[in-house]
Amino acid sequence: MSRIVAIDYGSKRTGIAITDEMQLIASGLTTVDTKHLIAFLKTYVSQEKVELFLVGEPKQMDNTPSESEALIIKFLEKLGKALPDIPVKRVDERFTSKMAFQTMIDSGLNKKQRKNKALVDEISATLILQSYLYSK
Repeated sequence: MSRIVAIDYGSKRTGIAITDEMQLIASGLTTVDTKHLIAFLKTYVSQEKVELFLVGEPKQMDNTPSESEALIIKFLEKLGKALPDIPVKRVDERFTSKMAFQTMIDSGLNKKQRKNKALVDEISATLILQSYLYSK
């Protein structure tokens, strides 16, 4: 089987999570400077078999798209051109940042460690991926 890659897209940083090859376990991979995201994904796909990209879909409480959706749409267009053979699914990402922060607290990280926004982004991507795996 192939891996699934989850992407928690941000204007500055993007969290990346992956599954194992059996698609049972979601793990945080890294956080990438968003301007290098496409290059990172191309390199990753050249080294690993990837069958699907999951991209977070930020929504407001009333189910309307959030402000960052316009940036994500532009990214999706670039991703489709760069890696056209890998399909993309969108996953509701409401509350993932809050859940990621709570996960950090529950894990015993101190205040300084919890201010690491890159770690929050990576955990958020992992939560997006885990919710998708649960729904399968």
